[in-house]
Amino acid sequence: MIGKSRTLLAPLFVLAVLLSILFATPQAYAVTIERVLSLGGIEAWLVRDHTNPIITMRFAFRGGAALDPEGREGLANMVSTLLDEGAGDLSSKIFQGRLEDLVITLRFDAWRDNFGGRLRTLVENKATAFELLTLALTRPRFDAEPLERIRSQIFSSLRQEAEDPNTIAGKTLFKTLFPAHPYGRPVDGTLESVAAITQTDLKGFVKRRLAKDNLAIGVVGDITAEALKTVLDKTFGGLPAKAWAWAIPEAALKGQGRTVVVTKPAPQSAIVFADKGPKRQDPDFYAAYVMNHVLGGGGFTSRLYNTVREKRGLAYSVYSALHPLDRAGLIFGGAGTANKSVSETIAVMRGEWTRMATQGMSEKELADAKTFLTGSYPLSFTSSDRIASMLIGIQMDNLGIDYPDRRNGLIEVVTLDDVNRLAKELLRPDQLTVVVVGQPDGVKSTN
Repeated sequence: MIGKSRTLLAPLFVLAVLLSILFATPQAYAVTIERVLSLGGIEAWLVRDHTNPIITMRFAFRGGAALDPEGREGLANMVSTLLDEGAGDLSSKIFQGRLEDLVITLRFDAWRDNFGGRLRTLVENKATAFELLTLALTRPRFDAEPLERIRSQIFSSLRQEAEDPNTIAGKTLFKTLFPAHPYGRPVDGTLESVAAITQTDLKGFVKRRLAKDNLAIGVVGDITAEALKTVLDKTFGGLPAKAWAWAIPEAALKGQGRTVVVTKPAPQSAIVFADKGPKRQDPDFYAAYVMNHVLGGGGFTSRLYNTVREKRGLAYSVYSALHPLDRAGLIFGGAGTANKSVSETIAVMRGEWTRMATQGMSEKELADAKTFLTGSYPLSFTSSDRIASMLIGIQMDNLGIDYPDRRNGLIEVVTLDDVNRLAKELLRPDQLTVVVVGQPDGVKSTN
């Protein structure tokens, strides 16, 4: 799955947001992050918010679907859908009933590099909520009925995805870029691999992957540090001390410069494209972040949007984004257009890649990008779930607990020379891997 780090907002909403940011005091969106260490040595980052009697917790374990054994692709994804389907002495029906009765949100997710989840509960129900989370993490049942029911649902989803051009394009792109690397395998697996997953595989995943040494926790809400310490030990204290090794090999991109066409009867085509980009710890990451905003990440204001959609009316949507993984970095993008317009859309997109690489951006574009990227950062603090997600992201990327205070400064120091130098190094239109799913006129696969 390819996440698109872009949001196309209605103009009036954008104006309202920017005005609210402009006239807000720093205290209106500032947060204080506390490092909480339990008696059992479990660490969490806490942002207290006593305005509402709600607690939101996000947690993640390093090591995700990229670690799924060959022939068992989709294992992490399947575990994520089954952990709340019965645990301990509670059947699936009873477990789900307690969540529903007490309005507790408990969800798990699998990604290439990590496995995680979130819990949201009213303070008055926190004891039950954290007890259910503990059971899900340490004593999941994986009973036959929910196992086969969930397997059937995954089969249905995979069959639907097999007909969706955008999903096909994303999976084909990763398979082309990483043909012999775990990143090239589908997170949700295949019909064959999901069919092969057994209860033993599911229990083995929990035993090997969910441990204290690869765990990050972020908590936001109406709870004190002292109370959280007790919660941490009760909830996570029963996990194994160490997970199995979660490192995977560095990924070298393959298939650069290729065009791959997947024929699918449809009046329009899905296009995705990618080349090597920076990883999160790369010193040039922030220069790339600013550059990408101007190129295709800035919604209505980006060059790709203005050229491909506004000026030429070629595509229904077009964007670019950075996608840093633990063992690889990508700059990628996509567009959706009529079959007859695919060739021209790709040519115009490559032209914008070339123009940024050869001519760079202007001082005004740089200033406008910085203003937006720093001014919109307070939107990261507009909900407890967003803040909890941010806490996890910072920990997983090893950015430091003071990152929210430093982040805008890292963008502000990016210079025009930084961006234009990086554009020349990074944007190579002849090296773009392009995948088209549809019936594009005049576009064929290349070796």
